[in-house]
Order: sequence, then C-alpha cells, then structure tokens
Amino acid sequence: MAEKKNILTTAGAKKLQDELTMRKVERRAEIKQKLKEARAQGDLSENAEYDAAKDEQGVNEDRITEIESILNNAEIIDEMMDEEHVFIGAEVRVRDVEFGDEETFVIVGSNEADSLNHKVSHDSPVGRALLGAKAGDKVTVNAPGGDFDYEILSFRRAE
Repeated sequence: MAEKKNILTTAGAKKLQDELTMRKVERRAEIKQKLKEARAQGDLSENAEYDAAKDEQGVNEDRITEIESILNNAEIIDEMMDEEHVFIGAEVRVRDVEFGDEETFVIVGSNEADSLNHKVSHDSPVGRALLGAKAGDKVTVNAPGGDFDYEILSFRRAE
C-alpha cells in the first residue's frame, strides 16, 4: 500500500528542513560533546549524565527519522492556489454567524497544524468546512462539540 502524502506548504517544508539541519548538525554535536564529557567521568554503569545524554541522542535521532519521512513523502501545495475558492495555504478571515466574532485561520497540512497560532489542518472540521468555499459563503463546521456556522469574509495566500 502506498504511503499517504504529507501535505505541506512551502513555508512548512522549509521549517522542517531547517529543523532537520539543526538536529543533524548542532544537536548531534552538542550530544556528542555531552557523551564525551560523561565518558570522561569513568564508570558508565552508574553515570546519570551518560544515560541522559544517550536518551537525548535517541530522541534526537527519532525526530530526524520522523522529519525525513515527512519530507520524503511531502506534497508541496503552494502552487495550487485558486483565486476564487479557499485553498490549502490560504489565510481565511471568517465571522461567527451566531456571535459575530471574527477570526483568521491559515489552512495547512496536518503536519503544520498549530491551533495556538490559528493554523488549522485541511483535515480538521474547520479546514474541511472552509476548503473550496468562496468569499461571502456561509459554511457549517461539524465539530465534536456541535455544529456552528462561519461566514467567509475574505481569503488570500498566507505569508
């Protein structure tokens, strides 16, 4: 079975590539130094600093493997802009129909989702409701806590 493609924006792919470079170069060197210093202390069987550094090394290498897998199966979508319909990579300004509150979301791939920064996955209830809609449309978000409606005020390519 083919592996699922990871939808990424150009910015998201660059962020992952930068993290990968940092982990391979800087973090590996830092951990190597910690291991060297811990080995210099002697008996490794009861050396907490050595154990901690080995654990840190394992976490770092796991993250490197994860990032490489994401990037190897990435589909960069920024070129898929549609001027009339909300697309992945769009910044969308909406108004809650019931309460009148305005919010802005950026539609991203699931690997880039960050709710604290209003980046919602295209697979999330909000992302699914907004994708393909036009400015002026009203959409219903089918969320686990109940349905609610947004009016799409505007959208543009996210920066």
